[in-house]
Amino acid sequence: MSNMIKQSVKEVHGIGDEACEQLQAIKVETILDLLEYLPFRYEDYHIRDLHDVKHDERVTVLGVVHSEPSMRFFSKKKSRLTIRLLVNQVLITVTFFNQPYLKSKFKLGEEVTVTGKWDQHRMTITASQANFGQSSSTGKVEPIYSAAGKLTSKAIKRYIKNACTQFLSQMEENLPSYLLEQYKLPNRQDAIYQLHFPQSKEQLKHARRRMIYEEFLLFQLKMQAFRKGQREQSGGKATLLPIKEMDQFKAKLPFPLTNAQQRVVQEIMTDIQSPYRMNRLLQGDVGAGKTVVAAICMFGIVQAGYQAAMMVPTEILAEQHEQSLQKLLEPFGIKVCLLTGKVKGKKRKELLQQLQNGDIDIVVGTHALIQDEVIYHNLALVITDEQHRFGVEQRRALRSKGENPDVLFMTATPIPRTLAISVFGDMDVSIIDELPAGRKEIETYWTKPDTFERVMDFIKKELVAGRQAYVICPLIEESEKLDLQNALDVHMTIQQFFTGQYQVGLMHGRLHSDEKEEVMNAFSKNDVQILVSTTVVEVGVNVPNATVMVIYDAERFGLSQLHQLRGRVGRGSEQSYCILLADPKSEVGKERMRIMTETNDGFVLSEKDLELRGPGDFFGEKQSGLPNFKVADVVHDYRALEVARADASKFINSDVFWQDDAFQKLREYLMEQGVFDGEKLD
Repeated sequence: MSNMIKQSVKEVHGIGDEACEQLQAIKVETILDLLEYLPFRYEDYHIRDLHDVKHDERVTVLGVVHSEPSMRFFSKKKSRLTIRLLVNQVLITVTFFNQPYLKSKFKLGEEVTVTGKWDQHRMTITASQANFGQSSSTGKVEPIYSAAGKLTSKAIKRYIKNACTQFLSQMEENLPSYLLEQYKLPNRQDAIYQLHFPQSKEQLKHARRRMIYEEFLLFQLKMQAFRKGQREQSGGKATLLPIKEMDQFKAKLPFPLTNAQQRVVQEIMTDIQSPYRMNRLLQGDVGAGKTVVAAICMFGIVQAGYQAAMMVPTEILAEQHEQSLQKLLEPFGIKVCLLTGKVKGKKRKELLQQLQNGDIDIVVGTHALIQDEVIYHNLALVITDEQHRFGVEQRRALRSKGENPDVLFMTATPIPRTLAISVFGDMDVSIIDELPAGRKEIETYWTKPDTFERVMDFIKKELVAGRQAYVICPLIEESEKLDLQNALDVHMTIQQFFTGQYQVGLMHGRLHSDEKEEVMNAFSKNDVQILVSTTVVEVGVNVPNATVMVIYDAERFGLSQLHQLRGRVGRGSEQSYCILLADPKSEVGKERMRIMTETNDGFVLSEKDLELRGPGDFFGEKQSGLPNFKVADVVHDYRALEVARADASKFINSDVFWQDDAFQKLREYLMEQGVFDGEKLD
């Protein structure tokens, strides 16, 4: 990169001290910063036919003024100007807010071009701009820049025009020429110029493609280089797995594996047998069969002469996993034990001794597994279920219990693929995207909150047939600020409805862990038929007899959380149901309810959730781990993200990348990012 382009923006014609300060306020300090300060949106001034325009789209139309302008003032500064416009024999209404000076410009029978938002139902345009006579902007794509203070979008555009004239020719290409040819991308200089001054929508599209690919490639190069450095320094060991015995074990399972399970097992086995430590995330929707995959891998590890540990967030879940694994593995002589805070005294002492001696093959437990007194004989595989429930330190503590054991993280929270390959770039991601055959889809219905009695009658039919039901509420007790159904009120109402007929339990986050466990055990044993609860039941409860899930104020939850709650039912052989009680006022809320009733696929839902909420909201801004891309969007440009990730992985693992001059600029970028010192990965 030419040093000249890294000079202060003061070197650009027309930028004095005051403009320089204004630009610094938007973090533009160098000429390069200015050239790379891209528009945040574009106004499309191409005239369109209203028949081709969707509701709520921005549009530019050419019409004839059909009525005298009507003016109304609401205050000194607030006003509304309305005219009628004849556009291709269609009469529409155009409204301008707070632009009273336009009134004198509209003349009956004269042509005018207006730009604004189209309301298809009311046949109106809420206009932001009008052009009288032949306007220079009509037919163009106009860039709009994010401005602040006295700095305007027009001024920024003027400064960028001058910067391009003076310095753009000194901007160097950072992508190898063969990539530009392969993907038919413009060079960097042309792409930057076209993003600022597009001559057509087609030209803008190609310039955006180039910058999207570049942003994703640089980000993924950094992630893949970091991952390669971590892997090579991880000190893992290759574990030779007994493939024949593992195949025999799979053949004796009470059900056939799905293709997705087979694929995922193969991916994990390849990792275990590689000389690097496995660091893999296993995603599988509720009921996809992650536990069986874990069991196969643990079987292989034990047969190879090592131990495995599985850490889960709750004692109930630990007990359920222990029972499942015992059923599958103990017929093969594999000893599975449970270690939680409940295991005390002499029994605990014996268990710890057996673990240290190697008499126990597999241990399942809560964070009790990582306490100092727990010593393993030869731990080679660590599995963490619902890994987001544990802190980084807890996960690291379990890893440190063995000599660089392979690590598998499991989650039933479907993370959109676009986010998984971005945020978890330092992990390999396996996805079980197929449910076992014969599993019945949960029927989901959306109804208004005033149908309480009908919903209770429906629950009663299921209870009469010997089934059970969950009722979920967002709050524990009444709040003056939020008019939401709360667990205490709902519990009392349902108790009164079923007086003397059925037992109604109550579960919420303020109960002590012993109390929670007591309630859950009663529900598991069918001593309680209806469980009223807050979202604490979202993860890790397995009651196959429960067939109804009712969710109050469902519009208050995100799609992923609603799906997790729905996944508490549908675990047995009977048909299950989810009833969403909701009266959403916003379009987003209504869309969530519609999507929930249309699909049971957690990954489809998570992608939709991402579209509705954005990547920052999905994980929380600080946790998202995503950079602020200038052009790229991980949701809408996910195909480009996947291409860039595949390319980055290929480059980082190729000798050519580290030696060929064509990749010099990309290597320099990695050095700037601190993951490459010029000789080795850091």
